[in-house]
Amino acid sequence: MRFGPVAIENAQGAILAHATALRGRRLKKGHRLTAEDVSALTEAGHDRVVAAVLDPSDLGEDDAARRIAAALKTCSIEVKPPATGRVNLHAEAAGVFTVDRALIDAINAVDPSITIATVAGHSAVEADQMVATVKIIPFAVAGELVERVVALCAGDEAFAVDPYVPKRVGLIQTTLPGTKASVLDKTTRITSDRLQRLKGTLLGERRTAHEEVDLAAAITEAAASADIVLIFGASAVSDIDDIIPAAIRRAGGTVERFGMPVDPGNLLVLGRVGEVHVLGAPGCARSPKTNGFDWVLERIVAGIPVGSGDIARMGVGGLLMEIPTRPQPREKIAPAPRPSVCAVILAAGRSSRMGGPNKLLAGFQGDPLIRRTASRVTASRAISTLVVLGHQAERVSKTLEGLQVDTVENPDFASGLSSSLKAGIRAVPADAQGALIVLGDMPEVTTADLDRMIAAFENSGGTAIVRATHNGKRGNPVILPRSLFPVVESLEGDTGARHIVEGGAADVVDVEIGKGAFVDVDTPEAMHEAGGVLQD
Repeated sequence: MRFGPVAIENAQGAILAHATALRGRRLKKGHRLTAEDVSALTEAGHDRVVAAVLDPSDLGEDDAARRIAAALKTCSIEVKPPATGRVNLHAEAAGVFTVDRALIDAINAVDPSITIATVAGHSAVEADQMVATVKIIPFAVAGELVERVVALCAGDEAFAVDPYVPKRVGLIQTTLPGTKASVLDKTTRITSDRLQRLKGTLLGERRTAHEEVDLAAAITEAAASADIVLIFGASAVSDIDDIIPAAIRRAGGTVERFGMPVDPGNLLVLGRVGEVHVLGAPGCARSPKTNGFDWVLERIVAGIPVGSGDIARMGVGGLLMEIPTRPQPREKIAPAPRPSVCAVILAAGRSSRMGGPNKLLAGFQGDPLIRRTASRVTASRAISTLVVLGHQAERVSKTLEGLQVDTVENPDFASGLSSSLKAGIRAVPADAQGALIVLGDMPEVTTADLDRMIAAFENSGGTAIVRATHNGKRGNPVILPRSLFPVVESLEGDTGARHIVEGGAADVVDVEIGKGAFVDVDTPEAMHEAGGVLQD
């Protein structure tokens, strides 16, 4: 592949490196130029374009990503269609993700143009969660490099999701004088909730004295009908010969491990009675927060072998959180606040393709479209909502009465979308780390969709661009981090945030929200299909 300026007369078949505006239309980045495109560019005064010219042996980015994704050996993984040189892979079921790190490292070492990224090995994942992505760095890659990767993939399984298998679980809690029943009841509720997520069934609970003989009898009874026995002791385990490990051995079992390099979760006991797994839970497992106990329990339920050596290797990444209530806490560090997001609804356009009516005033189940959109946005986790007005500002503003929104008027709305985007960004309050840009004419975007995007922005630490997608294709809305607000000022004409998103100035996190990412209503036909009724 050759990249750089290409004389316009030689540009047919080249792949455009940057979006280019022409009268009445826009050529997107990554578009393969046709003879018609070249003629239009020449007419518009362009004598050259920056483009990629493929060699005969090159594969386009989508074909290369598709071929590599198809060659990967996986299990319980769904491969999504390619888009913009990316193939996303999603979990088919809830379970534990496993990955051959050496293989992924080897693939990523072939050439920087070929990349595979995954979630961490042994992560707990939900059904339909994206667990890996194959990305070709634009716009094409040598076919020989792809074949080298395909050859690597012919060996071992690259990654998989081991689904949770329903398990029968017995619960034992030991007591001492003064043990509060409320603590035991809460532990039972939290354990039941934990197991529900893992498709497990709590067979019942036994409470017994914190004595070796009594606990051993309870273990024997529970193990007769359970696949897993969980023990919560009234007192923390202090030694391999303490009450819980001693009771496991008295019940005829073996203790494989006491202690783990995961904090919280250090005081875990791993044992067996016959084929039944027995876990002595650390005290932190009385809380629903993730701890080392979860890491072991998830693997067991997913059918992944876990022994003493596996636990010994959990130390890297095993520092999970601070516990301020411990007798000698480490360092008191205030948790970082979640990055906050202000929503900016763009509602200033002239609806020029509607032939007269303002699309934002169209009726959707009795509400004007813009009110429907604003209601969903204000119900989201955004800290505040701004609505940018322009065309028929007074009429649009009246439809928003009673909603918790602030309005910003854009006197330059006729100059194009960029002016409204700039007006909205300028009004974002100083305490917001990001701006959720919502188009006013997208009736299928829900509050739940917006909340998922905001959560993704929070998880990025407030530094990434978050983009709505459908089947791997980019859409709207989008969240811009504050670091990119100055870039918005450079936009001109009928240009939205896409130019910024694709500019590479920040990481991009894609959130699949379904077809709502593409349903807008720019024409009467689209409005009718979406269920809206235009108003005069």
